[in-house]
Amino acid sequence: MFEIRIICEPRDSERVSQTLSEAFTVGPVRQHPARDGKQLRLYVTADHRPEPGPWPTPEEAYALAPGINSEIGWTARFLADAACFTELGREFYLRKAALLDRIALMDGPDMVGDATMTADAAALYLLDMDQPGVICDPRAYVRQQYARWAKDQ
Repeated sequence: MFEIRIICEPRDSERVSQTLSEAFTVGPVRQHPARDGKQLRLYVTADHRPEPGPWPTPEEAYALAPGINSEIGWTARFLADAACFTELGREFYLRKAALLDRIALMDGPDMVGDATMTADAAALYLLDMDQPGVICDPRAYVRQQYARWAKDQ
């Protein structure tokens, strides 16, 4: 995350703000008069946009994945073997989010039940862990990251 300061004519402030929001993920734009009294100072906190797609389809993302039952077993064994208060690594959270995404996909696209809400929460946790403050579809991000991880295994 970084801070941007721009000095511009007041008539350009809206266009500059719009251009910044197209290029970055931005917070609110703060405006203050410039020292000369004629121009504006714009301050905005910004961050790079997440890596764009391609967002793989679920079928593409999970083509190399073990069966759901196998992943449930891996997750349970991993947790059972971990000592209390052990920090779990990214691989655990990625595989858990992918597993929950796959389970939620069985409900269908129009159903928003417990499985979908749990998958959304796990995906958002992974996204925040990897890239705090980034805005994109968290489950699409999980699929992209899982496909890359599975290919490297």
